[in-house]
This record gives sequence, C-alpha cells and structure tokens, in this order.
Amino acid sequence: MSAVAEVTDLTVAAPRSGEATMQVRVRALVWEAPGVLSLHLASLDGTPLPAFEPGAHIDVKLPDGTMRQYSLCGDPNDLTHYRLGIRAVSGGMSSGFVHRKLRPGDVITVSTPRNNFPLVDAKHYIFVAGGIGVTPFIPMMRAVSARKGSFSLLYCNKRNEHAPFLAEIRKLGGELSLHASDAGTRLDVAQRFASVETDAVVYCCGPEKLMLAVEEATSGWPEGSVHFEWFAPRSRPEGETSDGFEVVCHASGKTLTVPADKSILEVLGENGIEVPRSCEQGICGTCEVRVVSGDVDHRDSILSSAERAANATMMICVSRCRGARLLLDV
Repeated sequence: MSAVAEVTDLTVAAPRSGEATMQVRVRALVWEAPGVLSLHLASLDGTPLPAFEPGAHIDVKLPDGTMRQYSLCGDPNDLTHYRLGIRAVSGGMSSGFVHRKLRPGDVITVSTPRNNFPLVDAKHYIFVAGGIGVTPFIPMMRAVSARKGSFSLLYCNKRNEHAPFLAEIRKLGGELSLHASDAGTRLDVAQRFASVETDAVVYCCGPEKLMLAVEEATSGWPEGSVHFEWFAPRSRPEGETSDGFEVVCHASGKTLTVPADKSILEVLGENGIEVPRSCEQGICGTCEVRVVSGDVDHRDSILSSAERAANATMMICVSRCRGARLLLDV
C-alpha cells in the first residue's frame, strides 16, 4: 500500500506536572518539499539543547495554545538546534499555524526529548515510511550509516517529487526504494514482508493504513523485530464499551472509583494525585505507570504485544481494567 494520506494534526493537552519544558527560538523555516517545512529551533541564549537519541520526539506548544508531537529529524550530534519536519495538513490547526504564522525569531515552548521509538541493535534495518513519517528515520539512518551498518528505506508518497528530505536521504547510503501512488508503484506490503528476515528489524511510521498493513504482514516475524511510531491513536474497535472499576493507589493509599466516562488519569488528578501527562491519547508515553496487580485493558498505541502480555505498566490516559480492580504504583 502507499501513503496517500498523511499523519494528521493531533491537538493535545498542555504539559502538566512532572514534564520538563523549555522556551526555544525559531531559528529558521526551510522549504523541504511541496507542503513541507522544516522548523529549526535553538535555545534562547545559544547554549546547546538537551541531548537526544535517534527516534526521539518533542511536544511543541504553539502560541495559539495547541500542542503537537514532532519527531526530531536533525543530527543528534549537533545540539545547536533541533529540526522538525512539518507537513501542512488540510484543516490542521498546528501545521497551519507553523506554515502561515510562525516566523524566525518567534519564541515557543517545547518539552524536553522523549524516546518511545529507540533504535535497537540489528544486522539490517528495514525502514517503512509514509510521507512525513520519514522524519524519525533520518537520525536512525544517519546513525546506522555512521557505523557502516546496513539499512533499506521503503519510502511511500503520493508523488516521488513530493518526498521530503529525499536529497539528504540519498546521501546517507543504504538501499532506497521509492513508492508513489500517482506513478502506480505502490508498495505491496504483504509481498514485501511475506518472508521473515531473521537478521533484520522493521521500523514503520506513517498513516494508519500503512501501519496496519505492515503490522498484519509482519505478524509472523519474531517478537521485538517490528517497531511502530504512532502520532495519532490507532482506531478502536466499533462498539467498544467501557465499564467502571476501582483503582487502589499503592503509594498514596487511596482507593478510587473510575467511572465509565472518565480515565484513570482524570480521576487521579481530581483526587490530588498528579501524574505527568501530555497527549492524553495513548501515544506519547508520558503517563505510563507501574501495575502492581490487576488485568489491564491496554488501549494505547505504544506498548508491544509482549509488553502488554507482561502487564507491568500501562498508559493511564486511555487504558482501563478488564476486571473490577487495579493496584497501581501511584
């Protein structure tokens, strides 16, 4: 399948307690492809920004009050600035603000880097990108190239000439395979991943249709060999319901009732138990807490199947309880 649709804007809540934020200055806005700008951010006093690893992202709070998560697509060895790739999305408040109103010299608030998408050790990497979903892979490919490793990029766009950062990507080496829907060269995901490659790991980021296709095609691959980055929550099953349950707070000693129409995160906050939060959509990992006991109904877009089965942690902004009670380390 090809990536005709792009990852859409997702407005998220402002950072709450426990999440480090900082002010940065817009250093430059650079045209990268039709509809795509790279946003360059530097510290206010010229000092190096906090370090980050390939796969990391930051939350960006724009002057209009919206919040959006973006992958850091610059060089982790150059902390004079952060670079973000931002595609203009029809009806997207955040991307529209960046493209139409944000200008060099403006000061905005961002979170410090977080990484739910780390680069693991492997003999070969297969990166599957849909449009602007390529951004987390640029630092990854740079790192693999620097150590003379092996990687391939399956890059899906509507048109090849609309592929952002393409010239830069070509210089990183590796095997590049372009797939454009308008040119009739859509990626056949099922065929590409029909055979398990035991020495390879797969990384995928892009529209949900692409992500789900890769997830299905790689279902027979070894556990831990396929990784996804979601910047919008995956679709939930039709007719999904939520029941109420109790949460026993191991650290604070409180027992609270979570009704069907509220999240654990909401109920904890209402009762004076503040847990760091950001997206409140199950895609950023900020509100992850340790599960002491209880059967979790995982509804996030971060944890792997093995991590869900382990039942050791949960994202309390969206996940719930399958039974009557959860004991959490809060």
